[in-house]
Amino acid sequence: MTPVSTAEAVAGGAPGLVPPRERGATRIADRVVAKIASQAAREAVGPLPRDAEPPHATVVVHHDDTARVSVHVELGYPGDIGGRCGRVRRRVIERVSGLTGMQVPEVAVQVERLHPTASDETHGRIR
Repeated sequence: MTPVSTAEAVAGGAPGLVPPRERGATRIADRVVAKIASQAAREAVGPLPRDAEPPHATVVVHHDDTARVSVHVELGYPGDIGGRCGRVRRRVIERVSGLTGMQVPEVAVQVERLHPTASDETHGRIR
């Protein structure tokens, strides 16, 4: 009996072993990617106003390993809404691609509601 080298075994030279290209692929469910995106958005938004809902995301994963993400957030106002949305977008891309290996060509950030900050509540108005 001839011994089989590790290289031959990995390449499929040993009986009973399947070559890498024929083994299949790992598929990450959309809801798992959505949970990662939601958590990333929470990290980027920072402290939420008292009655705000935490960010949540919906995701569509395509077969070519790309994820299109939509994140829904509530933010305090006044503040730099565009800047905060940009931070959310960057953080979601960084975390989803880093943890799943997927490309994230699109992150739509939807601001669902603006909450007055504590200083505006005492004055009874929003600027």
